[in-house]
Amino acid sequence: MSDAAEVKSESVITVLVAALMNLGIAAAKLVAGLLGGSAAMVSEAAHSAADTVTEVMLYVALRSSAKPADEAHPFGYGSAHYMWAALAAAFTFVAGGLFSITHGFHSMHDGAGGDYLLSYAVLAISFVLEGVSFGRTIVQLRGESRHWNVRPRLFLRHTPDTSLKAVFLEDLAALIGLVLAAVGLLLTEFTGNPVYDGAASVLIGVLLLIVAVLLGHANLSLLIGRSLPPRFREAVCAELEAGEDITAVQELLTLQLGPTSVLVAAKVDFRDSASGEAIERTCRDAETRLRKRYPMVRYVFLSPWGAPL
Repeated sequence: MSDAAEVKSESVITVLVAALMNLGIAAAKLVAGLLGGSAAMVSEAAHSAADTVTEVMLYVALRSSAKPADEAHPFGYGSAHYMWAALAAAFTFVAGGLFSITHGFHSMHDGAGGDYLLSYAVLAISFVLEGVSFGRTIVQLRGESRHWNVRPRLFLRHTPDTSLKAVFLEDLAALIGLVLAAVGLLLTEFTGNPVYDGAASVLIGVLLLIVAVLLGHANLSLLIGRSLPPRFREAVCAELEAGEDITAVQELLTLQLGPTSVLVAAKVDFRDSASGEAIERTCRDAETRLRKRYPMVRYVFLSPWGAPL
């Protein structure tokens, strides 16, 4: 199995684990919220439900982007991944964030709930389950960052696999949201004032809005067309310049076509003494080296300096 296929398989498993966890958690939170009259618990249920739908969309994104290239789409379907992921971020913004904020404000004037024990039990179980999902995501993140020899934070910032980024941010937001809900419930129970529970709901909504904006920006940037990070562009340039008859790379363009697909186009200055046969051999060797070192490089176009790309 290629590195790209392994990454995609890892991402699918990570998304499915997160979706299954959130589906069960959403149902439990909703029951506890309705029985206990807690706005924060109902918002947490909406949070988990939004995460579940989001992860279903991410799964569709992974499956859609895996379709092979054809005559109508010669560079493949990688950008479909970012379209679905952007829609998932928009859903989180509306269904999770805005609902939690409006529900929290409305519930500040209601009476305090009564069945806190059930809510605490659901929050504790949810924290454990979300922790399992988050741990699975951390394992994948560390493994992929080690593969590219970069720090996990840097990898998460630049990775074109926005499914991994989405699950990481959603799981982290879920754990923070559970803490906020628990604090809101405790303060409401001890003071009898529903404002704390409603405020926790609002904060959970704000947290979801932040996650949705971050993911939406990342996916739209890739959907428009984003180049490789500077470090990798320099590495690609160095690999090309290592060619036997290449004296310099005068211009380098890279484009992230999908989570596991990159296009490289360059204007290259060849040795003046190089024959046509030598230039062809050098181009083939350069493409082979690039694909071997960076499996996500699928398309390589080299043009002599002075000629249009």
